[in-house]
Amino acid sequence: MAPTPADQRVHDDGRVELDPAAVGSLEGSRFFNEELAPVAIEKRTWTTYNYFALWMGMAHNIPSYALAASLIALGMNWVQALLTITIGNLVVLAPMLANSHAGTKYGIPFPVFARAFYGLRGANLAALLRAFIACGWFGIQTWVGGEAIYVILGRLLGSGWRDSAMIAGQHWTLWLSFVVFWIGQMLIIWRGMDAVRRFENWTAPLVSVGFLIMLGYVLVKAGGFGPILSDGGKLGWGPDFWKVFAPSLMAMIAFWSTLSLNMPDFTRFGGSQRKQVRGQILGLPTTMTFIAIVAILTTSGGHVLYGEDIWDPAKLADKFTSPAVVVVALVALVLATISANLAANVVSPSYDFSNAFPKKITFAIGGGITGVIGILIQPWRLYSDPNIYIFAWLGFYGGLLGAVAGVLVAGYWFVNRTKLRLKDLYTPDGVYWFSGGWNWRALVATLVGAVLAVGGAYSSADTGPFPADGLIPFLKPLYDYNWVIGLVGAFVVFAALARPSNKPSTYENKEEISERGSSRPDPAAVDG
Repeated sequence: MAPTPADQRVHDDGRVELDPAAVGSLEGSRFFNEELAPVAIEKRTWTTYNYFALWMGMAHNIPSYALAASLIALGMNWVQALLTITIGNLVVLAPMLANSHAGTKYGIPFPVFARAFYGLRGANLAALLRAFIACGWFGIQTWVGGEAIYVILGRLLGSGWRDSAMIAGQHWTLWLSFVVFWIGQMLIIWRGMDAVRRFENWTAPLVSVGFLIMLGYVLVKAGGFGPILSDGGKLGWGPDFWKVFAPSLMAMIAFWSTLSLNMPDFTRFGGSQRKQVRGQILGLPTTMTFIAIVAILTTSGGHVLYGEDIWDPAKLADKFTSPAVVVVALVALVLATISANLAANVVSPSYDFSNAFPKKITFAIGGGITGVIGILIQPWRLYSDPNIYIFAWLGFYGGLLGAVAGVLVAGYWFVNRTKLRLKDLYTPDGVYWFSGGWNWRALVATLVGAVLAVGGAYSSADTGPFPADGLIPFLKPLYDYNWVIGLVGAFVVFAALARPSNKPSTYENKEEISERGSSRPDPAAVDG
């Protein structure tokens, strides 16, 4: 085993940091800036509670509620919906913890972590793919937050606000609420990552209030749990359910597949591996199960009361007769949505855009880019129908990100055995330059995994953007298992192409070795 690089300090708990002198020597590198630099040990202060609060803030929001509620709208009963969500959360937790390890060990964000496998330039492919999806989610969260503000002000200001003139298919007051909500988030982003963390900490204990108020109101009006739990759903436990179960499960996984890639953006601040692991294990399954139970019961209760499955909580709350209940509940939901949006959909793309142009894009500018793209992607269309929301939006991008996750997990745990050279992640003179800054093995693995996962993407005859027979008809059966197919396919291909070897030429381009000298160490053999 190769010795630890002289410019790396390994602490007793296994965490690694770069020598300050080495950090200084990277200042002129075009692949380095302050936001992307490894976090110094003394600044890695996040505790178990910080990660639990982070997950509470990210999970307790309107789209999370809508995710669970949409299963009821698709015809599941409460047991089926809860089972689907619980399994999905436990499955996605595995790659999330696998990728989180590198953030805590080396203090690096996701795009820098990806450089170890895609190359210093190739990492932009994985990072920007993740970033653009985050922009879509930022737009969706901002739209539903603006929708909640619109409903709140409608209850306070009356019909003049609610029945305003229509512009591009929506009331102009709804567009105004959307813009105001967008601006409020931009102001927090502009203050930087620490402002995001502080906001998460004080909102985390409060964000459940709105959902509990809604559930309590529905239970009282519906006459308790009995009428709600007696609803058997439309699908039963036969073939109709299992036909919906697989793609719905993939959608549940896809919902957090974005975070399964970029959790190093948060775990880089972890005080220890134990703290971040405990925080996430306590955070993700429990908070998502809680919000799922609340959403399922509330939506089922709404069906009992109003005779329809209203999966959007703002629209459901708008039917309540008590203005006080509506206002208090939705104010809490607005706070929840801001908290989730900042953590889940701004931190990652800000780092990702910065990674593409380290000398020009800071965290704040990256957040601004995220906000603009989040509008351009027209989130009101993505959120308009549960079939589009689950089977098109979540299913398709879940397959793509599953392929990226497969490369990262295979590269870090199987090929590199958790060993990285920190300095080389920031300079073209290191082992992660590969061939011109690109590792073709990672590109091939990602392409194979992605094609297998989403090549057969299909939609029903009347909804969705894909043909009924699938983009590539013979791959259609795989699309129902898109995230798993993408992850496994990319993992196997990358592990086969980049398997560990004592020969540097196995994991490097031979022309690069000849050009730079054969003394460069094999990244798979470097002891971190």
